[in-house]
Amino acid sequence: MRKTTEASSNYEALEKMSTADLLSNINNEDKTVPLAIEKELPAIEAFVKACFERMKTGGRLFYIGAGTSGRLGIVDASECPPTFGVEHGIVVGIIAGGDKAIRKAVEFAEDDTKQGWKDLMEYNINSNDTLVGIAASGTTPYVLGSIDEAKKMGVLTGGISCNPGSPLSQVVEYPMTPEVGPEFVTGSTRMKSGTAQKLVLNMISTSLMIKLGRVKGNKMVDMQLSNNKLVDRGVKMIMGEIDVTYEQAAELLETHGSVRKAVEAFNQ
Repeated sequence: MRKTTEASSNYEALEKMSTADLLSNINNEDKTVPLAIEKELPAIEAFVKACFERMKTGGRLFYIGAGTSGRLGIVDASECPPTFGVEHGIVVGIIAGGDKAIRKAVEFAEDDTKQGWKDLMEYNINSNDTLVGIAASGTTPYVLGSIDEAKKMGVLTGGISCNPGSPLSQVVEYPMTPEVGPEFVTGSTRMKSGTAQKLVLNMISTSLMIKLGRVKGNKMVDMQLSNNKLVDRGVKMIMGEIDVTYEQAAELLETHGSVRKAVEAFNQ
């Protein structure tokens, strides 16, 4: 299999470049990422539609990956409760090597073909759930093993990788494969590949949460009020929806706990 993620960089002698040239060349490479994703929009759309059918009846969304890919899944999953007000456990990120691997690499964790499914079984994953394997190369054993077992259980499967024709893109039902080409530093897939994965994850979770009714207009009406900035934002959202003063909106928000509930209570 041809791995474009491992292909030699388009640039030579990086250590001899000026700082300005380094930054400019990295930026030029980064500009190609959204264009690669644009080509995959139909595939991403198909996955989101299939996943939504399960989530609207109580299904959960799982991300699984190793290294950078695993961390990106965890970031996306961890941001869903504060942003959209969904319960923890509706979107779950799992990384090879466990939580300690979020901060420090765990040697050879990604090479275990059986551990991924064991990690998923701790959540009692079932046929109403969806599993997205994330692997820039599309060859990570930890991810592939979990996908194989998930399919046997009737779990819906998607995959985000950056190598067309990779084992991951072949084994999942819904492959999403933005081909971003060689990295600026050869093989450093935390760069363009990681950026592509992050953008696709943003699309998946945000579109699903909107479809699940967690956004009204263009506002995060169910966001958790976890700091003063968000409380202030929530107050101003309420003022934009109903004719009240800042102080009245603040009192409504404090009483009801969310923008949505505050507005609904006022309008009753």
